[in-house]
Amino acid sequence: MTKQWYVYILECQDGSFYTGVTNDIDARMNAHAEGKGSKYVCKNGFKKLLKVKLCEDKSDACKCEYEIKKLPRNQKLNWFS
Repeated sequence: MTKQWYVYILECQDGSFYTGVTNDIDARMNAHAEGKGSKYVCKNGFKKLLKVKLCEDKSDACKCEYEIKKLPRNQKLNWFS
């Protein structure tokens, strides 16, 4: 069975956004909440998951992540619509 890959965006306690990819949303959010998900989220605090999109594969998820990270903050959430 092929793993499903996702791109996601979450809000940190300081109001900033973090975009990432994973093949297990629940485990990744638990890791972020425990301060083990990424250095950025550990430093800025995990608040909540905002958006998730299922991607074709890991490569597609990484391409989507790159696209989102290039956008201005006010357009990031609209990308998921």
